[in-house]
Amino acid sequence: MKSGNNKLHQQMHQASVSQPEQFWADAAQALTWDKPWDRVLDESNMPLYAWFAGGELNTCYNAVDRHVEAGRGAQVAIQYVSPVTETEYGISYNELQAQVSRLAGYMDSIGVKKGDRVIIYMPMVPETAYAMLACARIGAIHSVVFGGFAGNELASRIDDAKPKLILSASCGIEPSGVVAYKPLLDDAIAQSSHKVEQCIILNRSQLQAELTPNRDVDWQNAVADAPDIGCLSVAATDPLYILYTSGTTGQPKGVVRDNGGHGVALAWSMKHIYGIDAGDAFWAASDVGWVVGHSYIVYGPLLVGATTLMFEGKPVGTPDPGIFWRTIAKYQVKSFFTAPTAIRAIKRDDPDGDFLKDVDLSCLNTLFLAGERCDPDTLHWAEERLNKPVIDHWWQTETGWPVAANLMGTAPVEVKAGSPALSVPGYQVEVVDEMGDKVEANISGNVVIKLPLPPGTLTTLWQNEQRYLESYLSMYPGYYLSGDAGYMDDDGYLYIMSRIDDIINVAGHRLSTGRFEEVLCQHNAVAEVAVIGVEDKLKGQVPLGLVVLKKGVTLSDEALYKELISLVREHIGPVASFRLVSAVQKLPKTRSGKILRGTMRKIADNQEYKVPATIEDPQTLELVRNALTRMGYADALLVK
Repeated sequence: MKSGNNKLHQQMHQASVSQPEQFWADAAQALTWDKPWDRVLDESNMPLYAWFAGGELNTCYNAVDRHVEAGRGAQVAIQYVSPVTETEYGISYNELQAQVSRLAGYMDSIGVKKGDRVIIYMPMVPETAYAMLACARIGAIHSVVFGGFAGNELASRIDDAKPKLILSASCGIEPSGVVAYKPLLDDAIAQSSHKVEQCIILNRSQLQAELTPNRDVDWQNAVADAPDIGCLSVAATDPLYILYTSGTTGQPKGVVRDNGGHGVALAWSMKHIYGIDAGDAFWAASDVGWVVGHSYIVYGPLLVGATTLMFEGKPVGTPDPGIFWRTIAKYQVKSFFTAPTAIRAIKRDDPDGDFLKDVDLSCLNTLFLAGERCDPDTLHWAEERLNKPVIDHWWQTETGWPVAANLMGTAPVEVKAGSPALSVPGYQVEVVDEMGDKVEANISGNVVIKLPLPPGTLTTLWQNEQRYLESYLSMYPGYYLSGDAGYMDDDGYLYIMSRIDDIINVAGHRLSTGRFEEVLCQHNAVAEVAVIGVEDKLKGQVPLGLVVLKKGVTLSDEALYKELISLVREHIGPVASFRLVSAVQKLPKTRSGKILRGTMRKIADNQEYKVPATIEDPQTLELVRNALTRMGYADALLVK
């Protein structure tokens, strides 16, 4: 895909960095404000800063009530699709307002007030969105914890957030079966030192949970007689939510998002990046427990009056690799957002795109990919099968919305496979060396963003400002450290190659694991790849590859090995020292689709490691261990 809009993108970006206050004041007109701001950008306390200081609004009002007041209450707000329970229904903006206002009314009646924290530990059901919006309605701060997290992980978040209330459900539904949440919740509360006063439990028909006396109340009973309650005006700088992301110390980091900047940035991104306006259907195939779910299942689409799809299922196996395409066609989805790992799973099970052949996708404008780096082979496969623009874009839990992207709504530019394109207006992205000096084009380094970050990004870590400063702002003063490594080409296109920790040093040569993966994915038999750096006495580190093969591949192990080694030698060269590669049935991943490269590296190097709470299938670690052992690694597995 080519386009002549590079100049328009550059003009928008220049306006955002040369006159940020004017740029974001204009963007803020998309929301309804109860009180105008005193200053668009307050830099009086740098490196800490604030957007829309003095302004007041309510996020729930902007996402729900104002659309009803505008006469669009009958439009579907949330389209729920659950192939695992064979349930589908739409919730109008009128119904959404009624559900949210009653739940908020109940929460207010039991003493949940502005600034109180509420933990939401729930599956992919509409009630999870109701809970988030109900908190926003009364100024409570929600913290969604991915449903099914182990008790100790939930306990650590309870102790950090100190919630007044927890909303949960009896169970979640996975392809493997029903996952009971209530025992996990009870275990977490028993482990935590902070004691929660009340829990609201949504009992699902697939599993009824027994309520704990004097603590638990049934969701339906709670809201049945609850009063409707209006929206409380809060400061733009007040926290909307806390979202915990894994920390290197084992103590989760609570990313804090504000109300004003968050709403402005998401509304801007829906139009300019995703090309979505009021009445359009948008689908982000993620989970509400992750940042994508916060930004682009719940808040982003609703803020602009779109219809958002909430999907309880998987790209394959619920029931087949065509479920995404049929759902898009059925609900006339205009823009679809998923992770590269989902496309790779579909490609593995349906390499020729047979499940696409009888599906009319004329409604679909664009497929967006994010969550981890998209290798060019996966991008090209999707382009060829869908005959649609496939747009990789890059952002993080901390940023809350895209940092580098193709502005498909207003200024689409040429797609370059392997790149999430250009810096989004508001973000001043640079690539620097270890000393903080800017590197030349096409030279790898650490990806940083000049302060202040635009609206919608993290404002601090919950009750730990010092950790916020040390984790993100101290290494390069005046810049935010992304933790990712990559480079920019001569046209300013960004290439994210790996986490900084995934740069490997082979006999003094700094090589990116992402580059190895890019090359290995070119092989016709390969569906998915992970490359890690493992210890080597002579060279310091050497690359080790694990590949998942497409279904139906009949290549021998020996032939595959020789062809993959040859491929890397041809594209990267002998300096790569690439001699370690093996096929595995599955790669270990988080539930959001990120490959657990760090955990695999620890297994290979015989280091102690902890099975991540976010892992989707713990058995995959055993598959990896067996493969590593065959290659002479992981001979003394230590599990903590």
